[in-house]
Amino acid sequence: MSKFGTSQPITRLEDSRFLTGKGRYVDDIAPQDALHGYVLRSTQAHGDIADLDVSAARGAPGVHLVLTAEDLKAAGLKNAMRFALVKTGNATTPAAPPRPILAEGRVRFVGDAVAFVVADSIAAAKDAAELITLDLVDRPAKIDLVPGGETIHAEAPDNIVYDFTMGDADATARAIAGAAHVVTHTSHDNRIIVNSMEPRGCFAEVDGERVHLAFNGQGVWGTKGDLVAWFGLREDQVRVTNPDVGGGFGMKGMGYPEHFLVAHAARALGRPVRWMSDRTEAMLSDNAGRDLDVTTTLAFDADLKLVAFQTDSLSNMGAYVSQFGQNIQSALYSKVLTGTYDVQTYFFRNRGIFTNTTQVDAYRGAGRPEAIYALERAMDFAARELGVDPLDLRRRNFIAASAFPYRSATGELYDVGDFHRVLARAEEAADLAGFAARRKAAEAQGKLRGLGICYYIESILGDPSETATIEITDTGARVYVGTQSNGQGHETVYAQLLHDQTGLPLDQIEIVQGDSDLIAKGGGTGGSRSVTVQGTAMRTTADVLITGLCAFLDADMDQSDTSFDAAEGVFRAPGSNVVITLLEAAARARAAGQPGLAKVTKTTTLPGRSYPNGCHVAEIEIDRDTGATRVDRYTVVDDFGNLMNPRLAEGQVHGGIAQGIGQALTEHVVYDEDGQLLTATFMDYGMPRADDTPFIAFYTEPVPSTANPLGMKGCGEAGTVGALAAVANAVQDALWPLGLRQVDMPFTPARVWAMLSQGGAIAAE
Repeated sequence: MSKFGTSQPITRLEDSRFLTGKGRYVDDIAPQDALHGYVLRSTQAHGDIADLDVSAARGAPGVHLVLTAEDLKAAGLKNAMRFALVKTGNATTPAAPPRPILAEGRVRFVGDAVAFVVADSIAAAKDAAELITLDLVDRPAKIDLVPGGETIHAEAPDNIVYDFTMGDADATARAIAGAAHVVTHTSHDNRIIVNSMEPRGCFAEVDGERVHLAFNGQGVWGTKGDLVAWFGLREDQVRVTNPDVGGGFGMKGMGYPEHFLVAHAARALGRPVRWMSDRTEAMLSDNAGRDLDVTTTLAFDADLKLVAFQTDSLSNMGAYVSQFGQNIQSALYSKVLTGTYDVQTYFFRNRGIFTNTTQVDAYRGAGRPEAIYALERAMDFAARELGVDPLDLRRRNFIAASAFPYRSATGELYDVGDFHRVLARAEEAADLAGFAARRKAAEAQGKLRGLGICYYIESILGDPSETATIEITDTGARVYVGTQSNGQGHETVYAQLLHDQTGLPLDQIEIVQGDSDLIAKGGGTGGSRSVTVQGTAMRTTADVLITGLCAFLDADMDQSDTSFDAAEGVFRAPGSNVVITLLEAAARARAAGQPGLAKVTKTTTLPGRSYPNGCHVAEIEIDRDTGATRVDRYTVVDDFGNLMNPRLAEGQVHGGIAQGIGQALTEHVVYDEDGQLLTATFMDYGMPRADDTPFIAFYTEPVPSTANPLGMKGCGEAGTVGALAAVANAVQDALWPLGLRQVDMPFTPARVWAMLSQGGAIAAE
């Protein structure tokens, strides 16, 4: 093992430039002479466009261009964006109404883009936008998450976007009917606004026939493909880049109208054009996360072994189908539908519902946190209803370590796992034996204390293939990767990986990402795929490079069996004192007319997915007088397989848990009956703060994955997957003695106080 190699918690290499203000974010690097774009958005949730007059805005000082849906069509451009349809698993067909770039005929949510103004300054663009006449004929707003109501799209009767099913409904019904115990639990997974530290933004510039779009996203190739198709250009006429990105969390992983509008404006004007969202605009227009109601039915035999599992859910799509929206709470949710439990008889139904709200799409975990939340809430609820210990109920139903590889009911091949071992470590690390004393101490202070458990598993998502190029230069190595860091620390981990194989010092390794001109293809970042998929591609590429240079040196020095010492980073010839560094070998190859030996590209495809899993234990306290709820203790034991950098893994888990705690305790999106967003600023929307998050005790119990040669399992989303149910179950535990059986996030003081009041009434009966 090298000095900075496997399992070395070195400090992130990229942090020095971020902490000293040298990060290059999209708003920092936009051309100084760029014009400014501003989006006029609907202030009503639902209405027909009776009049849209932009003539005054076009004549306003400093204005260069005003675009409407009609202008896009007049330019021969399609006023619609790409999105994926879910395979429903039955005879039904998903609704596919167009997702317009600019509203056409009707607006469908507050924030719907209506016109795009380009001017010398953002102030001039905003002033011109105020001159636009937009007359709307009101329609009723549909906000509730149930079928029916005012029709939003003619293609979706009763506002049902799709009806997705998996499993055997009849067999599940029979098993439930014959079960010794049946427990049903309903949960609401509340909507959140992602609120990445850096809001969305982009700029575009032209060079002859070429257009370059830079945006702060999670990969460049999907957007490049969209622009190539939209403009009808050749691949070589479009360049897309991602500079430094200040957080994505899935929300920046798809296309948005502004990408098309900015690129078109730059081409039409022959000038650079920039656009940057402000925070309220982001809250109105960024794709939101979660927002679904789930009813889970668990059927047990007399020994409390699961014999059947049924889930019925309604999920909010918002006003339009976003890029991945139909698949999040259906196909992706199903990946971990039955969690870590050995049950094969199941039925899953999910219906997507249109509402007059912002679109809902991927948010950290994308379907897996939602599935685990509903399942683990139901398991804890069942344990209390059946009068057994929540840990014991889980142990009775875990997939045994000897059963791996295990094919889950929904078809996922879990490669490895030892859930009993991880749970035992969590029980010890969280000092569950001492909880009763801690609860008694809290009660002495007039507080309620609760303990919550969640055992999660998640499926790594995304393309199992990735490409890496490694170029050995005169001064070090340049690595071209197909993923895109949004703050995860990719530059550090990838440098460590290459150091392990080549011995090159970390400061001699440069990671190149996010440029479609430099990297022919890639899968971008999402689904916790980066380290496993990209890391494997890098390892394969490095092996090919080293093998090729060994063969070259054999021929060049007229010998055989040249070997490479990765720890020292040198080639050695047997029976000789000759030592050649990697840089020297690459230079020899170039000088000999074989530059391909010093720059190697390989694509690899993983044989299967990895499945991170672990146990979260949360302890909360509730102030009886105010309803204020805080997380007092938090312990997590994860199985991430082999770790390249435990410090970065721990950081990812901490961030994920903080987001989970935020959704559970403080974050709450509220629309009024007219579809107005009431939580459109940080004065109204409760982002979690440092004092909302306790010290997080982090441990690992690794079972190396067999689905990739590195033995790794992704960790980027795991914290959120486990945190939601752990916190919610702790609140349920605290309120259970009061007779409260239905508790739902977010556990804000007002909501918990109302629950306590209800609990007092129950206790008095």
